[in-house]
Amino acid sequence: MNNLAIIINIDVMLAKRKMSVTELSERVGITMANLSILKNGKAKAIRLSTLDAICKALECQPGDILEYKSDEGTQG
Repeated sequence: MNNLAIIINIDVMLAKRKMSVTELSERVGITMANLSILKNGKAKAIRLSTLDAICKALECQPGDILEYKSDEGTQG
């Protein structure tokens, strides 16, 4: 089974906002464990309400933290 091609770049926005993972966890109301799963690309899904809360806390758009990376090496 292939990994999902959606990358969640929370680390990038945390650095830009100078915010700790702990602070984001508290603001969003998500456990550190679940936030870690998101950050490490292990999540299979994300609730829109969670995405909304993350965007609100980081003052960003979903596209600032979500990225699509095709695992196709070549285009055909």
